[in-house]
Amino acid sequence: MNQQAEVAVLGGGCFWCLAAVYAEVRGVTRIASGYTGGSVPDPTYEQVCTGETGHAEVVQLAFDLAVIPYHDLLEIFFTLHDPTTLNRQGNDVGTQYRSVIYYQSAGQESVARKVLAEMAGVWDAPIVTQLAPAQVFYAAEDYHQNYVEQHPLQRYCALVVAPKVEKFRTMYAGRLK
Repeated sequence: MNQQAEVAVLGGGCFWCLAAVYAEVRGVTRIASGYTGGSVPDPTYEQVCTGETGHAEVVQLAFDLAVIPYHDLLEIFFTLHDPTTLNRQGNDVGTQYRSVIYYQSAGQESVARKVLAEMAGVWDAPIVTQLAPAQVFYAAEDYHQNYVEQHPLQRYCALVVAPKVEKFRTMYAGRLK
C-alpha cells in the first residue's frame, strides 16, 4: 500500500473529544493530544488550563491521504464541535478551548478556507474558527493520551465524549475503521 502520510492539527474544545472520534476514522494512523499556539515552551496541562499560556488543546493527527482527504477530516471536525462559540465548547470555557485549524502547508490552508466557506452555509451563526499556520506542537502528558479509551466510565467521558462518538458513528458509518 502506498501511503501518503500527512499531519493535521485541530482544536475544538477538549482534546479528549476529538481524539476519541478520530481514533475511529479510517485513514487516521496516529493521534496525539497536546498543546500549540502559545508562548510558553513545553507547557503542562495545569498551565494551559489557566488560559494564560495562549495554547489551545489540540489533536495532532497523522493520516493517509489515499484513504481520507484533508477536506473530509475537516468536515468531520465541524460536526464534532460548535464552531460558532468563541473560546467555549459546552462547559469548557477559555481560549484553550478555541476552535482552530493549524495548517501545515499552503495546500492545507487552501482546503481549510474552502471548508470554512462551505460550513458558513451550514451554521446559523457566524463561524469563529481560527485558521493559523502550524506552530510548535507539545504532546500532552501521557495520562491524556487515549484518555477516553482508558476511562470510558469517567463522568465527562460518559456524558460529553460518548454522545459525540455516537454522533460520528451515525453520520459517518462509512468512515469507520
